Amino acid sequence: MHEHHHTTAPDAVAFWESHYGQSERIWSGNVNKMLAEIVADLPAGRSLDFGCGEGADTIWLANKGWQATGVDIAATAVERARSAAKEQGLSEKDASFIAEDLTTWDSEERFDLVTLSFFQAPFEIPRAEIMQKAASLVAPGGHLLAVSHAAAPSWASNEQMAQHRFPTPDSELESLSLDSNAWTILRAEIVEREVTDPDGKPATLEDTVVFVQRGN
Repeated sequence: MHEHHHTTAPDAVAFWESHYGQSERIWSGNVNKMLAEIVADLPAGRSLDFGCGEGADTIWLANKGWQATGVDIAATAVERARSAAKEQGLSEKDASFIAEDLTTWDSEERFDLVTLSFFQAPFEIPRAEIMQKAASLVAPGGHLLAVSHAAAPSWASNEQMAQHRFPTPDSELESLSLDSNAWTILRAEIVEREVTDPDGKPATLEDTVVFVQRGN
């Protein structure tokens, strides 16, 4: 685990390009299970995935009828996302991807669903400001879903995690700084899920889940 330190945007670009350059694919290609569960019953509209990585969540949403957009700082990840979407027969209108630094990127469009799945880094980023920007892009009546690692994996050593700070539901809501008159908190909790560890054994992960809705 990397220690926390301040970094500039070019360093962040270099870090994530190096991260995605480690192999031809970093992530599983499967949708975030919490996202799939929580948004399954929402009517499809326009969605935006902040920090989309290789595009699994954006592609899943597009396949469910959403007009889905994903943004990520790593051009390598975005190119993989575009290729994966094309392989599934999705057009750019169905699933579009943008390679931009979220500390500077903005949009005039508003979205029915904005998601941040595991929007965390092993160095300091202006996370609260970016989360607030994400909330500002939610259309009236729309939703924002943030799913984050709430604790170290059950197989990780304490030493590995010594420098890492994990968001709680309360800290996420504090970062979002939502107007209570304009937003409804639908879920703010820590959820445990079962996974398989690197050795193939049963293990657990804890996620911080914050799901909110903007008023009409």
